[in-house]
Amino acid sequence: MKFLDLAKVYIRSGSGGGGAVSFHREKFVEYGGPDGGDGGRGGDVWAEAVDGLNTLIDFRYQQHFFAKNGTPGMGKQRTGAGGDDIVLRVPAGTEILEEDEETVIADLANVGDRVLLAKGGNGGFGNLHFKTATNQAPRRANPGQPGVERTIWLRLKLIADVGLLGLPNAGKSTFLAATSNARPKIADYPFTTLHPNLGVVGVDGAEFVVADIPGLIEGAHEGRGLGDLFLGHVERCAVLLHLIDGTSEDVVADYHTIIEELEAYGGGLAEKPRVTVLNKIDALMDEEIDEKRAALQAETGGEVMTMSGVARTGLVEVLRVLRSKIDADRLRMRADREEPEPWRP
Repeated sequence: MKFLDLAKVYIRSGSGGGGAVSFHREKFVEYGGPDGGDGGRGGDVWAEAVDGLNTLIDFRYQQHFFAKNGTPGMGKQRTGAGGDDIVLRVPAGTEILEEDEETVIADLANVGDRVLLAKGGNGGFGNLHFKTATNQAPRRANPGQPGVERTIWLRLKLIADVGLLGLPNAGKSTFLAATSNARPKIADYPFTTLHPNLGVVGVDGAEFVVADIPGLIEGAHEGRGLGDLFLGHVERCAVLLHLIDGTSEDVVADYHTIIEELEAYGGGLAEKPRVTVLNKIDALMDEEIDEKRAALQAETGGEVMTMSGVARTGLVEVLRVLRSKIDADRLRMRADREEPEPWRP
């Protein structure tokens, strides 16, 4: 299944049905009077966050969503049927934007969140509604109100607990593959990852979701490389894992490149809790590891961990630190996989 995190959608709510002009006709009833019913109201357009979806791929094949119109009223005081509503089923974490792609209409962050995007038009009054003491036989009825038509954008921001950051080939995909069942593409060239990958990571009986986004380069906030297209996916993360390639000639410059891009992007990313890790230590001598780690600690002013995704060295320690920085209510405890004892009377 392809990953799609931005979609343009055209919606229109249903128009209300027109009111009826009708008069009662019955044997032995000389003055039956008006009996035209009201029209039915048009259907609404809703958006709802549902479970089981993590991409907007469905909206690549269908972009137009029109609710049903209301049925016109009829004689014998019969009101027209209302039009059926239509619901856009989106993944949790979807933002709904106006056509300008800036104004946020709603943020469906949790499963079950629901928002009305376009309200259906009311049905028109039939001539029965206009009967008065001085106008016993009105011959007028109202048309139904038209529906609302608008263009919106759907933007998905993944719901993940940990976001992986780093330059291309920093080892993010290798880390995800080594710690979860996810199988991202891994190769020895930049920009191997072209779309975000999710993996469920477990440590000490708890599980959390890790999001691997494509690597950033200098000037990404201005659109260079893959740009900041995917930085929105780490806005909802509780903690960021910053991987630095230990085989790089200047690890301090690599560190500042990512931090500057986070600050330029905004959205509070630079202020989020962050764990800095020197990766690929299996390719370094002990003296090099100590030297580069000390240089990074001098710049960050905090602890810098060491790890090797390929050799699986230091992975558990990094996962435990990440777990400690994730809010307790976001952690999912592993279910007991032992089979329960059979019930006995």
